[in-house]
Amino acid sequence: MKLKTALMGAVASLVLAPMAYADGHEGERGRDGNVNIIYWQAVSIMNPFLSGGTKDIEAASLVLEPLARYNEEGVMVPYLATAIPTVSNGGVSEDLTSITWQIDPDVVWSDGTPVTSRDVQFTWEYCTAEGGGCAQGAKFSNVDNVEIIDEKTVKVNFTGPAPNPYQAFVGHESPILQAAQFAECLGPRAPECTDANFGPIGTGPFVVTDFRVNDVVQFAANENYRDPGKPAFATVTFKGGGDATAAGRAVMETGEFDYAWNMQLAPDVIAAMAEGGMGVPVSAFGTLVERIEMNLTDPSPELEEGVRSTVAAPHPFLTDARVREALSIAIDRDLLVEVGYGQAGRPTCNLVPAPALYASDNTACLTQDMERANALLDEAGFMMGSDGVRVNADGVRLSVLYQTSTNAVRQDFQALIKQWWEEIGVETELRNIDAGVFFGGDPGSPDTFQRFYADVEMYANNFPGTDPQAYLGAYLCDNIPSPETQWQGENINRVCDPAYDALWAELAATADLEERGRIGRELNDMLTKDSNIIVPLVDRGRVSAHSVTLGGVVLNTWDSELWNIADWYRISE
Repeated sequence: MKLKTALMGAVASLVLAPMAYADGHEGERGRDGNVNIIYWQAVSIMNPFLSGGTKDIEAASLVLEPLARYNEEGVMVPYLATAIPTVSNGGVSEDLTSITWQIDPDVVWSDGTPVTSRDVQFTWEYCTAEGGGCAQGAKFSNVDNVEIIDEKTVKVNFTGPAPNPYQAFVGHESPILQAAQFAECLGPRAPECTDANFGPIGTGPFVVTDFRVNDVVQFAANENYRDPGKPAFATVTFKGGGDATAAGRAVMETGEFDYAWNMQLAPDVIAAMAEGGMGVPVSAFGTLVERIEMNLTDPSPELEEGVRSTVAAPHPFLTDARVREALSIAIDRDLLVEVGYGQAGRPTCNLVPAPALYASDNTACLTQDMERANALLDEAGFMMGSDGVRVNADGVRLSVLYQTSTNAVRQDFQALIKQWWEEIGVETELRNIDAGVFFGGDPGSPDTFQRFYADVEMYANNFPGTDPQAYLGAYLCDNIPSPETQWQGENINRVCDPAYDALWAELAATADLEERGRIGRELNDMLTKDSNIIVPLVDRGRVSAHSVTLGGVVLNTWDSELWNIADWYRISE
C-alpha cells in the first residue's frame, strides 16, 4: 500500500493533458519550405539503440518516437500512447509490478501501416537480444517481459515492484522500432542492417530521404504524420561536422542555417556572434555534466584485441582509488568554468546535479589541492622520477592518454588539466577525435568513447526527464561494453561493484520520493566522491542558437532539443 500511495504522489505532478503547441501557427503541412539544422557533431547512425551519442539520438528523434516523453518543464506527456498510465487510472498495477499502455489508434508508421503492440514488444526483444548490444540497455534492466494484450494494448511486466515504471519506451532515448523493418536485425545482426539503421521507418514528423554518414541527413515531411497541419517545414537539411564556432556563425552571423546545437564556446565568443543579428542564443540548465571518465581496464595497444580495454585486463594504476582522487583534486574547476562557460556553467562534483532531490551535497572536489594530490600519489607508492614523471617500485609510470572529442573548449580544458597533472608527476598525452566518430556507434571503430582505447576520456551527457534511475543503472555490471556486446553498453568505465548493483536494485524497488532521493545521492557518491571513477567538472547549461526567422523553438533540457520540431515554423519577414 505504501508503494502504491507513493507512486500516486510521484505521478501527481505529471500533466496528462494533450500536447500544447507553442505557437498556434496553422496551415498546410510543408508550407514553409526547408529548415537548415547544423550539429557540429555529425550524425553517424539513425538508431538510438546502437549509439550513445547525443547527436545520433537527437537526429533520430525526428523520425522515431516513444510512448511518452518530457516537455520543456520536465513533465511527462503522451506521444504514441493515449495517456500516461498511473495507479489511479488503472494503467499501473496495484502492486506496481506492471504498466499497461494504450497505443493511440490514430498513429501509423510513415509507410501507412498501423503501430501495434507487437512493435512495442519487438523493441524490447531487439534491445535485449542475446549476442547483441544495446546502448540504452539500462532502460530495460528491470523488465521481465512485454505482453501483448490486444493490437493496441501492451503490458510491461517487471521483475518486481517498479515504483518508477517510466523507463522503457519513455523519452527520446527509448523510442519504438517498427517490428517489420527490423525483424532480421536481432542480436549480432543489428549493426549489419544498414538500410534500417540509416533510414528507420518512424511515426515522427519527418522521414529520412538521404543519409550520408558523418555528413548530411536529408528529411522530408512525413505524409502520414498524425497532425495534418504539421510539420510546417517540407524538408530538413541536417548538416554535421565542422566545429561549434562555425556552427554558431552560420546561424547568428551569416544566417546560412536556422538552428545550431550545443554552442560549446566561451561566453564572450557567443556574445560577439549574437551581435551579427541573424540569430539568438538560447540556454537553460538541466542535468548535463562535463566530466572525466576513468578507465578501470588496460587500454594498452600492446594487448591483443579482445583483451585490450576489457575486464580481463585491469588497469595498471587507475584501479588505485588514491591515484584517481589525486587526478581529481589537482583540477581547478572554477578556472575551467571561467575559461569555458562563464554563466552557462557551474563547477560540480556530482554526476547527477539535478533535480534537487537527487543532487548530493558533495563538494569535496571543488577546491584544488595540489599538496594532498602529491601526498596521495606518494602514499600509492609512485615516487617522482628525475624526468618529472612518477614511477612505482615495479617500474609502472604514471603516464595517461587523455582523449575527448574535437572542440575548442574541450581542447582548452585538456591543456589546463595536462598542466595540472604534470605538476603532480603524471605524464599526459592529449588526443582529440572527430566528434562524429567519437560519439558514433560503429563497432569496428577503435575511436569510439564506448570502446575507450585511452586511460581517461572527457565528454558530457544527461538523462531524459527528472528521474535518474536508468542513468545511474548505466554503471551496473551487466552494462559493460565488450567485444561480445559489439562494444555497446553505457558502463564505459568497466566498473563492477556488487554493492552498487544491489543499491541500484533497491532504488528500482523504492517508491517513497525522499528515500529515492537518498539512494540516488548515495549511488552518485559511490561513483564520484567515494571512488572518483567518474570525475565531474562542470554542470553545463545547454546553449544553442536559432535564426530570428525561426518560430516555435522551445529549448528542452529534459528531452531532445528537437522535441517539438513539428511546431517550428518560418516567421515572415
